[in-house]
Amino acid sequence: MASAALPSSGRRAGVLAMLLLVYIFNFLDRQILSILAVPIKADLGLSDTELGALGGIAFAFLYSTLAIPLSLLADRTSRSWVITVSLAVWSGFTALCGLASNFWQMFLFRLGVGVGEAGGVAPSYAMIADYFPQSQRARALSIYSLGIPLGSAAGVLFGGYIATAVEWRTAFIVVGLAGVLIAVPFKMIVKDAPRGGFGDAGTDLARPAFGTVFRIVSRKPSFWLLAFGASFSSICGYGLAFWLPSLMQRSFGLTLIETSQFIGVVLLIGGCAGVLGGGWLGDRMGGRDKAAYARVPAIAFVLAVPLFAAGLMTSSVPLALALFLVPQALAYVWLGPVLSAVQHLVPATMRATASASFLFINNLIGLGFGSLILGAVSDAMTAEYGAEALRYSMIGALGFYLLAALFMAIAAKHLRGDWVD
Repeated sequence: MASAALPSSGRRAGVLAMLLLVYIFNFLDRQILSILAVPIKADLGLSDTELGALGGIAFAFLYSTLAIPLSLLADRTSRSWVITVSLAVWSGFTALCGLASNFWQMFLFRLGVGVGEAGGVAPSYAMIADYFPQSQRARALSIYSLGIPLGSAAGVLFGGYIATAVEWRTAFIVVGLAGVLIAVPFKMIVKDAPRGGFGDAGTDLARPAFGTVFRIVSRKPSFWLLAFGASFSSICGYGLAFWLPSLMQRSFGLTLIETSQFIGVVLLIGGCAGVLGGGWLGDRMGGRDKAAYARVPAIAFVLAVPLFAAGLMTSSVPLALALFLVPQALAYVWLGPVLSAVQHLVPATMRATASASFLFINNLIGLGFGSLILGAVSDAMTAEYGAEALRYSMIGALGFYLLAALFMAIAAKHLRGDWVD
């Protein structure tokens, strides 16, 4: 493609901003359940295990499995259309969560949220790779990944304030309808870019079948190591994110509003710093050595564990806030480098499908079972530890970060040979 046809820097910035906005709603709708867990548990009469299922497998099952066919559709047709329709669907089901009157109704509506969000993330990764040259992709993906801390923080802050002012049901309805409203302007602004416009390999290939893409990535050790390493980190990351609001209310005695403020500060400061720092390190160090795209996250996970443990063990709210900020940043460092590396395991026309394959493993394991495992362990330990059972369940889950670091460190040894320019 001629350089004159490449998207301008202003056009790239505008598209990235809209993709970020949609991703913020993605995590806002996904994580709002965590801040509302206490009033929902009381209103619907749920156990910690049932709450964990709503936060994990109810959402992750169809979210993970449908991501692959929807991403294959995005690779073959229009990535922007797939994202637009997905946004409208998941936002609509988020609003319906406010109408649930029992566990199974909420479970089904959360399945619907997962169906919609299945078509949002992987096509966005691929679209960013279409709009940005290789030397800027880790940073661009990191800016996009700011949707995780920003959306999660918005979920706990808006959810907490709306639930306190009105009720938890209204919080779901308000944020769900807001997402539906931005679908039209998103499609008007975000258009598909020519694929492989920056000279990426494989742009002359026909639109791929899933079997073709999977045969390529399945033969690369780094794909499996990155996917399972991310999965183990997500078991801990999603588990802590879901249960930390409940811990702050049970063990630290915070109100719903105080909890939303506490979590919001941790996510906005720690989370944003980690996401941006990871992208910068990925582009800077990965430019010299592709192994750095996996080595940097491995180091970050190891450093995060003792700091998270100290924060969970303290009884002081100010000290817990200070201790959580740094490991929260370290826990998000992996996003930019690893997501960028996955884009370079396949030719340009296969990126959305390869990303969906990666996300299938990461989300089905990490998102699907993180909150459920911590909730089940908390229930099992309640007879012995009472209200403190959740605290000890969360401390034990930190071992998954160490397992993730091991897989990332091994992946670093294979990235150079598996990389596709």
